[in-house]
Amino acid sequence: MDQVKDTLSQLTLEEKASLCSGRDMWHTKEIERLGVPSIMLADGPHGLRKQTHPDDPLGESVPATCFPTASALAASWDRALIQEVGAALGEEALQEGVSIILGPGCNIKRSPLCGRNFEYFSEDPYLSGEMATSHIRGVQSKGIGTALKHFAANNQERRRMSINAVIDERALHEIYLRGFEIAVRGAQPWAVMSAYNQINGTFCSENAELLSDLLKRKWGHEGIVLTDWGAMNQRVKAMHAGCELEMPGLDNGNDALLTAAVREGRLDESNLNRAVERLLTLIFRAQENRRPGFTYHPEAHHALARRAAAEGAVLLKNSSGLLPLERDTRVAVVGRFAKEPRFQGAGSSYINPTRLDHAYDEMEKLAAPNSLSYAPGYTPRGDLADADLICEAMKAARDAEVAVVFAGLPERYEVEGLDREHMRLPRGQNDLIEAVAASNPQTVVVLSNGSPVEMPWVGRVSSILEGYLGGQASGGGVADILYGEFNPGGKLPETFPLRQEDNPSYQHFPGGTKTVEYRESLYVGYRFYDSVKKDVLFPFGHGLSYTTFEYSRLSFSAETLRDREPLSVSLQVRNTGAITGAEVVQLYVHDVESTAFCPQKELKGFEKVVLQPGQAAEVCINLDWRAFACYDPAVKAWGVEPGEFDILIGASSRDIRLTGRVTVMPVEGTPCAFASGPAAYHSFPEDADVLREDFEALLGRTLPPAEFTSGEAYTINTSIEDMQNSVLGRLLGRIMKRRIDAMIGPDPDTPNALLLQAVAAEAPLRTFMMAGNGITYALLEGLVLLINGKIWPGLKALFAARKAVRR
Repeated sequence: MDQVKDTLSQLTLEEKASLCSGRDMWHTKEIERLGVPSIMLADGPHGLRKQTHPDDPLGESVPATCFPTASALAASWDRALIQEVGAALGEEALQEGVSIILGPGCNIKRSPLCGRNFEYFSEDPYLSGEMATSHIRGVQSKGIGTALKHFAANNQERRRMSINAVIDERALHEIYLRGFEIAVRGAQPWAVMSAYNQINGTFCSENAELLSDLLKRKWGHEGIVLTDWGAMNQRVKAMHAGCELEMPGLDNGNDALLTAAVREGRLDESNLNRAVERLLTLIFRAQENRRPGFTYHPEAHHALARRAAAEGAVLLKNSSGLLPLERDTRVAVVGRFAKEPRFQGAGSSYINPTRLDHAYDEMEKLAAPNSLSYAPGYTPRGDLADADLICEAMKAARDAEVAVVFAGLPERYEVEGLDREHMRLPRGQNDLIEAVAASNPQTVVVLSNGSPVEMPWVGRVSSILEGYLGGQASGGGVADILYGEFNPGGKLPETFPLRQEDNPSYQHFPGGTKTVEYRESLYVGYRFYDSVKKDVLFPFGHGLSYTTFEYSRLSFSAETLRDREPLSVSLQVRNTGAITGAEVVQLYVHDVESTAFCPQKELKGFEKVVLQPGQAAEVCINLDWRAFACYDPAVKAWGVEPGEFDILIGASSRDIRLTGRVTVMPVEGTPCAFASGPAAYHSFPEDADVLREDFEALLGRTLPPAEFTSGEAYTINTSIEDMQNSVLGRLLGRIMKRRIDAMIGPDPDTPNALLLQAVAAEAPLRTFMMAGNGITYALLEGLVLLINGKIWPGLKALFAARKAVRR
């Protein structure tokens, strides 16, 4: 009998239940008598965030390399690079004794306003899945586990702990689950983290279809499912669904609920045994992979971070070839971000960097002596234009040959727990860019942001470099690009719309207090913009280089495909410029005439190739049958509707260089009865204003109420701010506010303060269990009865709950 089965056979029922929740904020429980160790989990995903004080979830962490965030890594479209970064993260976890890194995030960027978009890869599920696969493979190559998150449809921060995402089945499977499926099948993450939110009325941690039917049975996931921190709702129901580990560890009575459910026959012990077997497998695996005394090389990791920052930067515009700069060019460096960089997002992924490069300092190392000047340009907040600072910047720009303006989103604009209210830069920055460009038309704008921004000045500047949030070495990576030490090859992993109102989710983001409706269905990002031919600022997949590329000689392994036969697509790419460069070849598929509605094109493959001047290379992209498939809700499975499909090869979704067509024959014995869907989704409206009745027809059911209404009964999942009509609810709100205010300290405008304030308002009542101290689900249910005015039943329930805790 192996170690896992032997240990499992000796565990008591209470010990089994205890392993299904954490010991504290970051550790699993140990069973000393049987030699079951405790292992540590820590936040990521673009660096290791191991807390200095484990009980302070947003406090200081040990120094670690802050690599570019997911938004920047995805812009590299470089599988090998991301795997290399993952391996470096694994090494840092080895040094710190961490067994599992919480990440990567594979959620879709449904809206540019999602406050956590910097942690996510793309608006496209194929690109997201491929990037996540490489990340996981890299980390796990070092014997460190990953927790793929947030499963699933966690596409906004507002009310994230309770919101019900209402999504039709095709969009759920084709857009919001597909990236997770690719990563699970391709890399087998040790763990998958269930999201806070509900999907179509069921919390993710309790969703058996999601956790058992899909993740375990259909996708073959071999690891565990753990909750996001505080995402557990009903513990026994979650165990039935396939959620093995509750985090963090709390004195909330949930372990006792599991043992009681087994003894009372409400939970089969075999269900609990399966969960514990998976947990023990992970724990012993982690223990075997520990390497006490291992140390990584910070300088080597910093050098990798610098290369990754350059790879993930996207040259959006370069009129007249202004970039790269000559070393003796007189440059006015404008903008505080040049010396006070914005290099990562705020919240649970905030890394304490081992060092931090400033762009101005790195530019000085590459430029000729005395060729740079500097003007801060805007105040630290930048909300309003500062006339004196702008005048100083205009003079510096007039006295220089080129002006380089460093701008972007301040830290408080992109915070976990909060969605952005708009896509604009601070007014002071926009006014500065306009003024500098008027003073010197040879103006370059370097942006630091985790998600798209509006650019009202786009036509008045010569060059734009999107640096995203490039990590601790971003200053060096940007300097390398500006002075030609590195030829940019990044491509946008998301569309930059002209304005936020153009986004297809605009009218239904972030939804009501109870639900958010995904009325745009499949039409997310470029799938919408390209289908309705809407103008955009910069399209999905766009990115310029200091060289040029020519595409030719498209060929297929077959022009007619039978019985789910794969397709190999080949073409030649030649570097027709004067310097070495990288090109990302993108393959899109267009269903020529589909019964079911579908977007105009969808990304199904890509390859990145590096070529010397004049060099040509054959690029081969392999497609399996899923590249031509859609999800059929009628049979709850993927299928291919026979017909003709266009293969589109491009440098972006709107720069298609080569096209060809293949025919897919019907699979013998397989019926094809794809439902067409409502007419509105075949001729999708340009304003994305889908009527309620059309969305209900697509869903096949009536929409639930979107808002919490006055007089509605409170539940354990009602938010504190929705309970303010109740005397007891207002009291709880004041208690929560006092607790949050004590955590915030004197400055209420820091990112952590903003996050905590959002938690105080939006968190459901069940999050009071996060406080521990014997606050159980049963106790909170009694409290809900009191808040709803049911005094005597509430008091009885509270008394019974406290009595159970004392036992």
